[in-house]
Amino acid sequence: MAISYTEEKTFIQADIQELFLSVGWVSGQYPSRLYKALMNSSTVVTAWDGNQLVGLVRLLDDSEMVAYMHYVLVRPDYQGQGIAGKMIEMVKEKYKDYLYIEIMPEESRNAAFYERHGFQVMADGVAMQLCNFGNRQ
Repeated sequence: MAISYTEEKTFIQADIQELFLSVGWVSGQYPSRLYKALMNSSTVVTAWDGNQLVGLVRLLDDSEMVAYMHYVLVRPDYQGQGIAGKMIEMVKEKYKDYLYIEIMPEESRNAAFYERHGFQVMADGVAMQLCNFGNRQ
């Protein structure tokens, strides 16, 4: 079956939880919070194989200058088929008039993937994070 893509937030909480847990992301352990976060995000691009959610990209933006891409994921059994690349190209088209689209890959091994899509490592940048999970449900 052909993969279809949409920006419509037609997913349900169970779809999201299953997708996030399929890639081992801790976010999937907080399905109601994750669902709420995605519903309140600026843009969510999803990839579907029929009625199965197989990929997702989320962005937060300031409506004019900067869009932050977060949550780029594809189910393991669908990886290597160009799904993430297609979603990123959709994001690049949607945000082409913004000054920046930024991504902070959580694993350095993923940097080459983003470089293939035109992203560059910031010359003097460093990733930083304050981790609060475990504090609240």
